[in-house]
Amino acid sequence: MTIALMPLPYAQDALEPHISAKTLEIHHGAHHKTYVDKLNAAIEGTDEAGKTVEEITKSASGPKFNNAAQIWNHGFYWHSMSPEKTEPSESLATAITNDFGSMDALLEALSNEAVNHFASGWAWLVVDAGKLKVISTHDAGCPLTSDVVPLLTVDVWEHAYYIDQMNKRPAYVKAVLENLLNWKFASDNFDRGTAWTYPA
Repeated sequence: MTIALMPLPYAQDALEPHISAKTLEIHHGAHHKTYVDKLNAAIEGTDEAGKTVEEITKSASGPKFNNAAQIWNHGFYWHSMSPEKTEPSESLATAITNDFGSMDALLEALSNEAVNHFASGWAWLVVDAGKLKVISTHDAGCPLTSDVVPLLTVDVWEHAYYIDQMNKRPAYVKAVLENLLNWKFASDNFDRGTAWTYPA
């Protein structure tokens, strides 16, 4: 089974003016695709060739892990954003109030995690032991390797924002948090209680 480059869940220019079509062209069409191509080459002819992205991410190490985890992380990231305004479900909204006090407090925590993460990585909203938490992972670090349920992520690798914002990560994070977060996707993940599955 060959792992495919999943399509974007919206048009390449759908996130403008916050994220440009050029950024998505390169981020999805080059970076994400390269992870897919490298993983397929690495598993060809091995017993991992029939495994899913999730299975490889959970069991592999080294370059195989890096590529599989980045395939999954990017797929999750594309879905974490929406060109349309969305709202959390009633159940997720209640959890946000219970665990953060307010949506503003959650967004502040997510912003701080994303902006202040050193070098490349990801900021995540997750469910950990029944509570909402904001965490970050470094490089290809992926929540599939820990006992949490990811709800949303923000990519803070430089290639996510450098074309549009140059070195101004805070401006990119602000644009995503204020305009693009897909609370329907987060709510679906929260209500399901299990990790999203990369499309076969």
